[in-house]
Amino acid sequence: MMNRLAETIKRNPSAGWLLLIIVMVVIFVLGLLAASITERRAETVTLYGNKKVDIEGIEPHNDKWGLNYPREYDTWKKTQEMDFRSKYLGNMPEDVLESRPNMVVLWAGYAFSRDYSAPRGHWYTLTDMRASLRTGAPGANGQKDLQPGTCWTCKSPDVPRMMQEMGIENYYKAKWSELGAEVVNPLGCGDCHDPKTMNLTITRPALVEAFQRQGKDVAKSSPQEMRSLVCAQCHVEYYFKGDGKYLTFPWDKGFTLEDMEKYYDEADYADWTHALSKARMLKAQHPDYELFLLGTHGKRGIACADCHMPYKSEGGIKYSDHHVMSPLKNVASSCQTCHRDSETNLLSYVYDHQGKVLEVRDRVETELAKAHIMAKAALDAGVTADEIKPAQALIRQAGWRWDFGVASHGASFHAPVETERILAHALDKSLLAQIELQKLLTAKGITKVDMPDISTKDKAQAYIGLDMAKLKADKKEFMTTVLPGWIEEAKQKGKLTQEGL
Repeated sequence: MMNRLAETIKRNPSAGWLLLIIVMVVIFVLGLLAASITERRAETVTLYGNKKVDIEGIEPHNDKWGLNYPREYDTWKKTQEMDFRSKYLGNMPEDVLESRPNMVVLWAGYAFSRDYSAPRGHWYTLTDMRASLRTGAPGANGQKDLQPGTCWTCKSPDVPRMMQEMGIENYYKAKWSELGAEVVNPLGCGDCHDPKTMNLTITRPALVEAFQRQGKDVAKSSPQEMRSLVCAQCHVEYYFKGDGKYLTFPWDKGFTLEDMEKYYDEADYADWTHALSKARMLKAQHPDYELFLLGTHGKRGIACADCHMPYKSEGGIKYSDHHVMSPLKNVASSCQTCHRDSETNLLSYVYDHQGKVLEVRDRVETELAKAHIMAKAALDAGVTADEIKPAQALIRQAGWRWDFGVASHGASFHAPVETERILAHALDKSLLAQIELQKLLTAKGITKVDMPDISTKDKAQAYIGLDMAKLKADKKEFMTTVLPGWIEEAKQKGKLTQEGL
């Protein structure tokens, strides 16, 4: 064979040069591959074999993890940035009640009517919760603590530590203020990672328990499934069950809105009784995971982290970007790795879905607010509790559907078709409730209900009877007297890092 090759080269010298070039290219590529393998092995040893600190057990201090995993830690710290706004949302502070005052009426009698702000990055999980008017002002101006310790559950890696120290049930039973000097570090590394293996892990028992009731073992989940399940520990619908306020996911019958509604109805559960309509209402939390499962990406096996934590490369290391936020800030990394289309086109597709969903949402908020106000007028006119029950049932159903569709901020992208279906049903039931209420009002000789001026947050809050001046004064007192005491106690115990401030 070599003789034939030599004769071929002798007859055609250009073939020899071509062969030489091919051999040189192959050698060069093999050299690059070998260098890459060597570099990756070296960096892997540096990353996992030469750790600067040993992390044992539940470690809530994110900066300690950062000593071993600086790339991930540096990107996580970027969750404190507030520099992005898409067409409809972003990571900047926004008073949602100010821009959509009908929501004040929809939540009348519930803490969300006091304060509802757009979510910011994980860095602010504790900061925003402490400052929110929804958490009240325990210890300030004689105010009692009305919130359970369960409210801290999704806000800090200190939570699994406290569950371990106190026991899960005792943690849930505690008052919110009793844990104020313990839950002090913002959501971070220890919430999702096993410190020894760095594998993704579930640290909140409610998720494990919910799947167990379905006959499923979360421990058998694939790595790709875990890249969504660690998010599903918190970004889900939940409620506080019983007097012990035990955190529970209502998934026993399934993941759809109707499945969870049936669960709540059979349990005769309500989050609160509406201050105007007296309907027993359900408050959706943030069913991101459930709606995501019903959308195109979820059905195709895409994980939350694929879009919200896209991979980055540095040298020979590939790692997840822990700057968890809207994928629309970085379309190239989050979208264009799969979708071969321009950034302009991809954004236009998203905004088109969002715009149509929000159009229906705004209609629902107007008509459902009218239904609550009409119900109040009917009760004021002497309509009995039995007579108004059918209308209240429709209001409850409409409120649940509206809240389910809006509480998940990514719903209009995750599952636009399902979200439009849900909100369309909310609008339908809102109008049906109005029809039933008008029948009752007509029977009392009332043909028209004058709608109050709720065009601003302040006007809406005054209409439902909130004393916002007192609420704000109490919160200011809490922030300047009670909270500093929590922080000082945490410092003295060595539980607080700079991030926790």
